Formats: sequence, C-alpha cells, structure tokens
Amino acid sequence: MKSTTRGTLAAVLTCVAAAAGAAVCASPASAVGTVPVPVPLDGVEKSLNVELPTIGGEIPLPTPGAPEGPRFVEGRLIPERVVPQLPVAAGLPGLGVRAPLPEVLGDRFNHVGLDAPASDLRTLGPGLVLDAPLTAPNPDHFGLPDLKLPEAGVITPVLQAVPGADLGVDRGL
Repeated sequence: MKSTTRGTLAAVLTCVAAAAGAAVCASPASAVGTVPVPVPLDGVEKSLNVELPTIGGEIPLPTPGAPEGPRFVEGRLIPERVVPQLPVAAGLPGLGVRAPLPEVLGDRFNHVGLDAPASDLRTLGPGLVLDAPLTAPNPDHFGLPDLKLPEAGVITPVLQAVPGADLGVDRGL
C-alpha cells in the first residue's frame, strides 16, 4: 500500500472512531434529556488542604412538541384555537451535593448529602380562541349571516411537575 493510501485510511478510521465516541458520549444525555454539570473544586481542595463538598448538577434540555392545529366547528366562521397552545417538555434542574461532616453526630456519620434529581416538567403555552360577530349563512335571510356578539378568550397555560429531593447523612465520603 502506498503511504498516501495508508494516511487516507488512517484519517478515515480516526474520523469514524471520533464520531462513534461522540455518539456514545452524547447518547446518555440526549436519552435522559439532561446535561450533567460537575463543579470542579479539586484545585481549591488541594491548594487549601481542606475537604470541600462535591457538587454537581443537571440542566434539562427543552424539547418543543407539535401544537394541535385549529379545529373547524360547525356553526362558527373562525376555527377554534386560532393561536394553538405550544407544548414544551423539559425538566427542572437537578442538584447533587455531598459535604464532609465532622464527627459531630458520632463516629458513624461522615458526610451529609442532598440529592435533588432532575424531574420532568410539562408545559403548554397560552392559546387564543376567537369567533366572528357573524353566524353561518342563514337560509331564512336569503343566505345572509345573522349578527351576534363577538367572542374572544385566552386558553390558560399549563404547568405540571413532580419535583423531589433526598437529604441524608451516612458513612464515608
């Protein structure tokens, strides 16, 4: 094999390996919908010679959904939900903290921990409902519409979440 062929083959294999590694690294974050965010305190810990807490978090990735389109209703000139509600699925940020605990509570407890995992959050944006001040064509009035009061309304937004947290003390760090 020529050296240029070997170099090209090596470059292609390197690119394939990098793409496969990126796909493996990116799949857990995209599957869960959160991105882990560690807080590096190792440098401060070593420079001050002190045990510091271990802190990490999770940032949710919002994913917009498909809105329901307008629905045509018999007897109305303008369809329902002129401005549809936009669903967005995301999550509340998560937090994990483990801090060293001096043996104040006895020799069995060496750390205190707080774990608040990212929880699902479902939202639905506000929508708008309108109706014209005219009815459908009336055959009794030679096909002319009747007058009526105009209608306007706002569909309220929806927010649903079930957050949770766990606080505890335990052995070790």
